[in-house]
Amino acid sequence: MTNHWVDIKNADVVLIMGGNAAEAHPCGFKWVIEAKQHNKAKLVVVDPRFTRSAAMSDYYAPIRAGSDIAFLGGVINYLLSHDKIQHEYVKTYTNASFIVGEDYRFEDGIFSGYDEAKRRYDPKSWGYELDEKGFAKVDPTLQHPRCVLNVMKAHYARYTPEQVSRITGTPKDKFLKVCEMIAETARPDRVMTIMYALGWTQHSYGSQMIRTGAIVQLLLGNIGLPGGGMNALRGHSNIQGLTDLGLLSTSLTGYMSLARDSEQDLETYYKPRATKPLRPGQTSFWQNYPKFFVSQQKAWWGKAATAENDWAFHYLPKWDKAYDVLQTFEMMSQGKLNGYICQGFNPVGSFPNKKKIVAGLSRLKFLAIIDPLNTETAEFWKNHGEHHDVKSEEIQTTVFRFPSTCFAEEDGSLTNSGRWLQWHWKGAEPPGEAMGDAEIVAELFTRMKAAYVKEGGAFPDPIVNLTWPYLQPTRPSAEELAKEYNGKALADLPDPKDPTKLLAKAGEQLSGFGLLRDDGSTSSGCWIYAGAWTQAGNQMARRDNADPWGIGQTLNWAWAWPANRRVLYNTASCDPSGRPWNARRKLVGWTGDKWAGSDVPDIRPDANPGDADAVRPFIMTGEGVARLFAPSGMVDGPLPEHYEPFESPLAANPLHPGNARAKSNPAARVFKGDQEAFGAAKDFPYVATSYRLTEHFHYWTKNVRTSAVLQPQQFVEIGEELAKEKGIANGDWVKVTSNRGFIKAVAVVTKRIASLDVDGRRVHTVGLPNHWGFVGVAKPGYLVNTLTPFVGDANTQTPEFKSFTVNIERA
Repeated sequence: MTNHWVDIKNADVVLIMGGNAAEAHPCGFKWVIEAKQHNKAKLVVVDPRFTRSAAMSDYYAPIRAGSDIAFLGGVINYLLSHDKIQHEYVKTYTNASFIVGEDYRFEDGIFSGYDEAKRRYDPKSWGYELDEKGFAKVDPTLQHPRCVLNVMKAHYARYTPEQVSRITGTPKDKFLKVCEMIAETARPDRVMTIMYALGWTQHSYGSQMIRTGAIVQLLLGNIGLPGGGMNALRGHSNIQGLTDLGLLSTSLTGYMSLARDSEQDLETYYKPRATKPLRPGQTSFWQNYPKFFVSQQKAWWGKAATAENDWAFHYLPKWDKAYDVLQTFEMMSQGKLNGYICQGFNPVGSFPNKKKIVAGLSRLKFLAIIDPLNTETAEFWKNHGEHHDVKSEEIQTTVFRFPSTCFAEEDGSLTNSGRWLQWHWKGAEPPGEAMGDAEIVAELFTRMKAAYVKEGGAFPDPIVNLTWPYLQPTRPSAEELAKEYNGKALADLPDPKDPTKLLAKAGEQLSGFGLLRDDGSTSSGCWIYAGAWTQAGNQMARRDNADPWGIGQTLNWAWAWPANRRVLYNTASCDPSGRPWNARRKLVGWTGDKWAGSDVPDIRPDANPGDADAVRPFIMTGEGVARLFAPSGMVDGPLPEHYEPFESPLAANPLHPGNARAKSNPAARVFKGDQEAFGAAKDFPYVATSYRLTEHFHYWTKNVRTSAVLQPQQFVEIGEELAKEKGIANGDWVKVTSNRGFIKAVAVVTKRIASLDVDGRRVHTVGLPNHWGFVGVAKPGYLVNTLTPFVGDANTQTPEFKSFTVNIERA
């Protein structure tokens, strides 16, 4: 989230799209109700189903699952063609005036630089035109035909209301009504927030869906303002923490990246990451990349990380491709993996094409499960009849099960959707032989290290030299780990402006990431968490809910990364002179000598907005402004474009009917064999989408009898029109089939799912709640991911769970 849950109460318009906050985040949805009751906010919901969020909305519009980019692209076209943008904000705080290079092209659904054989783009042609100093050329008048604003206008001119309705199935009048309600927030005194979740991320172009929403918000001037922003609703209490701490296969902590195979020395590794400013006077977080990186290496390898060995850079693996879960199970299915450690994760119940997942696990030598509860993955080898037909005697995989603790049985912090690190305390001791996750990993590591010390190996250094400074090596405490992530001074840190003054003494906890150095004198396990446990103590444990400004800014409740900043890009809440766009809801403002207010300013406190080369709020980019057009960072194009899901009821992309390459995302990775497993529309004519229910929480609540009673049996939802067409009555057993398998469940016939007119045909939707399986006290059901295709987002590889095709019939 750029903002946070409480801040949603400051919105004038709330757009829920790609999520269902009332159902999946019922406690957080309180703040939407606050906005409606006390701020007269309008709630707009765009969703394939009339959800519990839609039931609370002021306006609802249906949409075909998977067509959100077409809808949002139409919104962008509406805003630009009706001059409903926040002009001063767009001109000052976005790259609208930056001139795109002459080599950039977009033709028939394909961007320049495409290699069809590799299904990959070379983004060189997407760059800006540069001057002799290497800065991007700009046109403040916004008249240049290749300035970003005009490139974008041309790109989205195709997204007319008629075309949007044709692709999405949203009736034209409903689409235009949503556009009108959104456009009202182009005024500086009105603001909209967008709330989204897995309904946007779980597509083969999910990252671009989110980008399209961000472009809408930037055109309206809604990023950085109280009640504004792009707010991702995380599905678990610590999913934000997972990505923060670098648990993705190509990540390091704090969103630094692992070196590629071609980056075999530190200088080469730094070059594309330590961002060079693209405009005079600009500063960027990433100019400090070496400070963040070296401090991480010192936290990991301590004295073994030195300037002479490039801070142990060579201890880190280098990657030739992303080893995400899709890649891992592809390798597993080919017999290229011996073992798999599965911690707090249920891939048999959570990842696509269950048949392929089980086949991969069956080829392992060992599978280690670390989980507080039994899971389908832990019992993948059991024959559960028609729910899970395997031949147990043919599976040679040895399964080890390590019972771990649940969150209420351990101390530690959780990082919520709003980036708040909140400390919690153990509520009970774990049952039986259960151990904390950190203890289990510590036991594995200490034994592994002992083996390397004793037996050596091809390259034992990264293991034997790993820093392990805990008082009890097999029992690292949450407090020790939290302090390590925060970081400390390894030597006295003099103030660069006044060497006689010390900013921190050797051994002291650091007060923030601004103290990090690239000379080995600081350590920090995760630079964005620097400040969470300072010399003053545990900032995450603070519980002062005082809000002296009255807009939900409780700065002394827990701690938010980075730097306890609650709203990212918050200086964009002010006009170029530093005055808040809306004085009634002030985050920060320029006092004449500093930035101050109800939040920690998102730029240097003394950055004078009146300077000729004033520092701009978007300091995560080299431009210092937000990117409407992304010259880098996205593998599938600098501007979002509508592509069909890999399984679609349509024969072609309506925007590019003559180009088969542009039907689905041309840069999404597809493995051999999975392409053949995609279903054809003639056999599987109905759109399917999966989702969550309030009464269940993944596989946890399958072990809770009260939850099992509240939602006692697996069901699928279909609309009345489809039910009549197929002769299905409410309560009938139905069989839902994809090209990968089938499930059986009870049919719920409902008015909540509309049939839509899409590209000249009637399209029906099948809704699939995803909570049932064959383990737990709940009544057994079928795993919905039996049906889902093995393909993911081109940037993140998140599977395409939210739009695929099925057939349905009475069972």
